[in-house]
Parts: sequence; structure tokens; C-alpha cells
Amino acid sequence: MVAPLCNGVAKNHPIDETALGRTVMRQEDIRNVAIIAHVDHGKTTLIDQLFRHSGMFRDNQAVAERLMDSMDLERERGITITAKNGSYRYGDVHINIIDTPGHADFGGQVERVLRMADGALLLVDAQEGPMPQTYFVLKKALANNLPVIVVINKIDKPAARCDWVVDQVFDLFVKLEAPDDILDFPVLYASAKEGYAVAEPDQEVSDGGSMALVSEMIVDHIPPPSGSKDGGLQMQVGTIDYSPYLGRLGIGKVVNGTMALNQPIAVARRDGSIKPVRISKIYRFEQDHKVAVDSASTGEIVAVAGMDDVTVGVTFTDPESPRPLPLIDIDPPTISMDFIPNDSPFAGREGKYVTSRHLKERLDRETLADVALQVEPLEDGVGFKVSGRGELHLSILIEKMRREGYELQVTRPRVIMRREDGQLLEPYEKLTVDVDETVQGPVIERLGKLKGQLEEMSQSHGMTRMVFNIPTRGLLGYRPRFMTDTKGMGTMSYVFEGYGPHAGEIANRINGVLSVKQGCTSVAYALFNLQDRGTLFIEPGVDLYAGQIIGENCRSGDLVVNPAKGKKLTNVRAAGSDEAVILTPPTVLSLEDCLSFINDDELVEVTPASIRLRKRAASKQAGR
Repeated sequence: MVAPLCNGVAKNHPIDETALGRTVMRQEDIRNVAIIAHVDHGKTTLIDQLFRHSGMFRDNQAVAERLMDSMDLERERGITITAKNGSYRYGDVHINIIDTPGHADFGGQVERVLRMADGALLLVDAQEGPMPQTYFVLKKALANNLPVIVVINKIDKPAARCDWVVDQVFDLFVKLEAPDDILDFPVLYASAKEGYAVAEPDQEVSDGGSMALVSEMIVDHIPPPSGSKDGGLQMQVGTIDYSPYLGRLGIGKVVNGTMALNQPIAVARRDGSIKPVRISKIYRFEQDHKVAVDSASTGEIVAVAGMDDVTVGVTFTDPESPRPLPLIDIDPPTISMDFIPNDSPFAGREGKYVTSRHLKERLDRETLADVALQVEPLEDGVGFKVSGRGELHLSILIEKMRREGYELQVTRPRVIMRREDGQLLEPYEKLTVDVDETVQGPVIERLGKLKGQLEEMSQSHGMTRMVFNIPTRGLLGYRPRFMTDTKGMGTMSYVFEGYGPHAGEIANRINGVLSVKQGCTSVAYALFNLQDRGTLFIEPGVDLYAGQIIGENCRSGDLVVNPAKGKKLTNVRAAGSDEAVILTPPTVLSLEDCLSFINDDELVEVTPASIRLRKRAASKQAGR
């Protein structure tokens, strides 16, 4: 049985209660390794192949692709959002795999789960080479002094350039001041999609290949976990899981000591307080599910039940002599938004949870599992200021909430400023773009207007890679413009660089909007006549309320319109007097598009069934 989505955390592991595992695992036969990489460089696909080649599936067993991507959002978007645990056996060695997010917006996940690992596999695309998130995740791994195995993935690409990528990775290690023992990293070459790994990029692959070389590298180059079984218990919770029967489960590595069922332990909370609890269940990760065991010892990664309000960062320790582990350092948030109860004329029509109390309970639950998220009540109204690591971090939270039945309104994202020594500072991003060389001019021009500074530029195979240092404000809402400028063929990625001097005013949206005059239902004739006024976001037959935004004006000012205006009918007809109503298909905005489109005087209304744009001063009356 698969545990459902709860508390904003993905549940991917069925729990096997049929046989209680009692095998004592030797510490020297354990390897805890994290898979780290830039977005879409093949982490989850590589894990699929490691599981397949370990013999954990029958030959005729149907296995889903991207097995570790359990959330609907992860499968839809093709990215890893939450860190997950799995394991497989290679000979006598039990290898615990930690799948980490590749996007910097979910860096809080990476920072805390690396505490569980004793080494890391760094995946790098054989064509793209190191990208901003590669720099980010490698920096976190080196901060934890983890030995790194470099895997050059996707070597089956026609444009693969393995030698160049290895040189770039080495330069990245040097730039991050890696110690000599880590700087001498082993390298192997793989195609996770085809299911093989080799020692040299031009090595012949026979019989379909195998992933055995990856497992050999892990066993040979990743050390077994350190720690003493005879010491007092120490286990820090790195992630939170959920069982419909047992409630919240704390997942972490046993750093020292042992634990057993019904053992009384102490929980050292983040605020320094100590709470006595009793262990009710212990689960070990076997393949892609959890298996109940009666004990766990030093070096094992386990899930523990027994504390209802367990949070990330707490330490399970010995009640006689509690020794909490240092708290996990998390980078501060850079983006904030206001989450407000829905007060539009359509409030309560589509959602199940609509009040500010519902919002508070849900956001509080999210902060227990996501330590990179900060929530505080608004000082000047009803609602909450929610701060996170980026637009994607917050938009994923909003999407999860609407799928759970919540209704809310959100404001435009805004960056979190600082003031030091009397100077106003703002966050900056390291932006990397890959575009066709024929469109590099418009991209450079646009980013220049957004205060971006070009730092690096290189060309290869008709493509241009450019690296910019740009204020975070400049990137808010830039992606749709970037896709238009590059005709949909460019890629962009960014990572937080640090705080710098305030760059001055940056224009957001130049054009105004088309807003509804009064509550109505849109009709085709009215929309046909409004097409010349701008770009429409709706189709005929849509219920609307006063102040709702239905399109973008072609001019700078806002325009109040009547999308329900019908044609005046008479009893006189003449040939050719009727004009055919031909509507251009409306522009459908995603949640991220809406967040980047709105200005400060506008809101995004989010419900389980709809995403609407509105003016803040919209009438509270439906006006039907």
C-alpha cells in the first residue's frame, strides 16, 4: 500500500509489514550515497537502472519509469522536487541511495539530506557540462567533506564532448577549493537511458551493457559510515515521511549507537527543549519500499515512528545523556509572497478549505517538513507572508495546496532586500543561457535592460552559452519573454549567487490589462470585437466577475471592457452585412505564468478547478 500525499511531502514507499526484518547489518557493509546533479541530467533514470541491474525486479515485472518520482507534480514536470530514499544490494554490500532535487529552489532538501550521505555521485550531462545547479549541489557536497564520484551521463548523445566536460568539472572542483583527496576524483561514463556504464567514453559495449561499474565505484570509493555502536544514540531527522496508520515518520542516519522497538529515547528539538518519547516502529529502506525491522545500528538510514510532531533537524538521542547534533544550516529565502484568503465573488464555489485558519494550519504543516520555507502573519491585513528560495519553490507549494482542495489568493513575488552599513542590498542570481547564435542579440539586449551583466560567453556547434550576473528581480517573469526571444529553442537556469548593491528600477510589465466591467458570462461576439484590443486569456461561456482580468491590453494603460456585449438584432437583413465570428484561441497561462504576469495591484486567485487573475480593488459583488 502506498502512503498518500500529506503535509506537503511526497510519499513514494510502500510499507512491507509482512515480515519483520531482524538481520543485523554490519557497518562495513553499508554505503550511503547521494545522487546530485543539475536538473534533467538523469539522476532518477540512473537510479532506475541501478535498481534494475541489481536484480531486484523479475524479468517480466512491470516497473514504472522514474520509480523514485512518486509525486504527480514530479511525473508531470519531469523534475525531482523532494528527496527520497531507496536501496539495493551489490554482493554483500547494502547501498542506500538518496535521490536529491536538482533545482536550486529546492536546495533546502539537498542541504539537509547530505547529512545522511557518506559520499556522492555527481552526474554531469556529456553535452551541456556543469550548469548552475551543478555548482550549487557540488558546493553543498564539498561543504560536508563528501568524496565525489563523477559520472558523465548521456554519452550516447550525438553532440557529446566527454573530454571537455571532464575538464570543466575539474575546473569547477578547483574553483570550489576542493581538498586534494577529493580533487583526485574517479570518473566513469554512462548512458542511464540505455542502461550501461563504462570506464572510457569510446569503450565498446557488449550484450546491452551493465551498470555494475557504478556499483563497483561506490563500494571502492565511498567509505562505510563512521560512528560507534557503543556510543550513545544520535540520529538527526533529515526528511519527513507519512504513514496513514502511524502518522509522521522521521528519516535519518543513525550516527552513533543503536535503537530498538519500544526503546525510550529523547528528542532534542530545534528550540533546545528535550522531549521523552518511545520508538513504536523502525523501517529500513529495501529497494523502493520500507521494511519493518526491530532494531537499527550505526550507519543505517531508517524511518522512525513514535513522535507525532517530529520536524526536520531534531535529534533522536539517549535520554540519560542527551547529545543533540548541530542544527542544519539552511540558506536564507530570497523571494516572498502574500497568501491571502480568497475574497472574490466566486469564493467558496470550488474549494473545500477557504478560511485563514485553514491556510495557517496547512502552511504550518509545510514548515515542519520544509525548513527552507518561512511563514509569518501579515502586519497590515489578513493573510501570511510566505518566504522561499525562488518562484518554483513557492509555485509548487501553491499547486500542492490547490490539489488538496484549498482556495487562496497570492500576490506578485517580491525579492527580500537587506540593508547593511546603510546600503540597500538585493539578491543576485548566476544565470546561464544556451541559445542559437542567431538569437543571442535579442537575449543580450533584453537581459541588459533587466540589469544583467554578461560575464562569460562561448560558442560551440552553432550554440552560444552566456553567463550573466543579474538581480533576482530581473528574472521574475522573464522566462516567457526568453522563450519568445529564442523561438522556444533556448534553455536557461540560474542559482543564487549572493547579495549585491540595489540595481535601481526594473520595469515589470509594460502593457496594461483588460478587466471586466461587471459580473457576466463571456460571449463570442464580444470577445471577437475585443481581439483587436489585446491578447485574450478566456473563451466564450466563462463566468466572470467585476475586476477579473481576461487579457493583456496592447497599450500601456488598463482597459475596462464588457465581454458579454451581444449583437444588436433587427428585422432587416442584407447580403454580406453579417461578419463571421472567428476567434483566435486564447492564451492559456500556467500558474507560473500568472505569477510572473501580475503587477503589484493585481492578484492570482487559485482554486482546485481554476486559476484567475484579478485587480486588487475588484468589486466584492458578483453583479449578476
